[in-house]
Amino acid sequence: MCSVPRKTVRSNRREFLKSAGTAAVASLAACARAKDSARSSAGARPNIVLIISDDHGWPDYGFMGHPQVRTPNLDRLASQSVVFTHGYVPTPLCCPSLASIITGRYPHQHKMAFNDPPMPPKSAPKTETDAAFRAGRDRMNSYMDALPTLPRVLASAELGAGGRAGYLSLQTGKWWQGHFSHGGFTHGMTHGDPAKGGRHGDAGLDIGRKTMQPIFDFIATAKEQNRPFFVWYAPMMPHTPHTAPERLLAKYRDKNPSKYVTGYWAMVEWFDETCGQLLDYLDKQGLADNTIVSYVADNGWIQNPDGPLSIRSKLTPYDAGLRTPIMLRWLGRVEPRKSDVPVSSIDLMPTLLRMAEIEAPTGLPGVNLLDDRAVARRDAVLGTVFEHSGVDIADPAAGLQYRWCVSGGWKLIDPNPARLPNARPELYHVAEDPHEKNDLAERESTRVGQLRKRLDAWWSPTKLPASRRRSER
Repeated sequence: MCSVPRKTVRSNRREFLKSAGTAAVASLAACARAKDSARSSAGARPNIVLIISDDHGWPDYGFMGHPQVRTPNLDRLASQSVVFTHGYVPTPLCCPSLASIITGRYPHQHKMAFNDPPMPPKSAPKTETDAAFRAGRDRMNSYMDALPTLPRVLASAELGAGGRAGYLSLQTGKWWQGHFSHGGFTHGMTHGDPAKGGRHGDAGLDIGRKTMQPIFDFIATAKEQNRPFFVWYAPMMPHTPHTAPERLLAKYRDKNPSKYVTGYWAMVEWFDETCGQLLDYLDKQGLADNTIVSYVADNGWIQNPDGPLSIRSKLTPYDAGLRTPIMLRWLGRVEPRKSDVPVSSIDLMPTLLRMAEIEAPTGLPGVNLLDDRAVARRDAVLGTVFEHSGVDIADPAAGLQYRWCVSGGWKLIDPNPARLPNARPELYHVAEDPHEKNDLAERESTRVGQLRKRLDAWWSPTKLPASRRRSER
């Protein structure tokens, strides 16, 4: 395992620049190398900014047709991007979804399939001081340590004939795997120490809600060092608490009687404003033309007008929890367009690496989203739903609730009878029924069987009862 510099980003730019000046990134022999056609200078390599919203419903953008929510900055980004309107995350929960984005792997492959390790009994001390819980968290973090994450691959790339060190990378916002260095970032905001309140971002959660300055300082440092950069902008927005400024709340109060809905809508616009600040900074620094900007949500959301969360939303196998627009912008290099072909967030890592002309690690299941033939050849987008907290950290299948498959305009939701013995398969023609109101599983039993075989060809967990596995063959 390579040793990654532990540099914590603060808003004090002088201190930040001083600590950043000695950054060094170890070579990862097993990771990708730059292609022979690599550019002659590091400065010519494209920068990458990855924007990830948190608990954001797929219809809740201006460019996706929402009649009330205003997202002018994301609308501008969409107008300049390849937009995949039917993107999916492989699982509808923060930690495993983010881990899939940064590793390019499914949750059952990277094993960070839950938000938390098994929870201690109620009689135990506080969760963060429980020894077994902390050991479980450390084990989850070790899975991230062992993988060639996107920041690690970018850092290990040789840039130019001189073999200069690769990308600088910055973690901000949501981050579940302890200290930011577990992900291979060279810089970051999250300390991840459970004894100091670390769980899913700690100091990193200031980004967006309180400040954007750590990102601006980091980009300035990379620019001064003539180093390409990767920014992970994953604010806890529009995630609860819905505490948008009054000026935004006031805009929505006469558009919906529910304080919960107006609070969520205002949070979406507040998140959009922060995206505008980031895009404007790239423009002002003359970096926009050579910076790839990508967007995805970690999972979906339906705001309950009477409370925090609607059913069939986050944590569920329905499109309201799984679907997200996915965007890729590279001004002057990638022609803006829209596509309704289903794609996955696991495609982002191989796509971004290909755009940067860096070879991806072997074995990634995703495809290059800018390769139309590769996208068209894929016959299904696949995923899972696991328990919120771990059942067996070493075996994600122990906590499996559902597998799901989108193929040919149809979607199968296949429950795991080991954990949901009373649940039945559900089948939706999502091409015509995007909100999954009409379950056709009984009428289309042959199609259910076909899609279930497709799921088994992808991943057939050992925790499924043996009788069930035999019946599906």
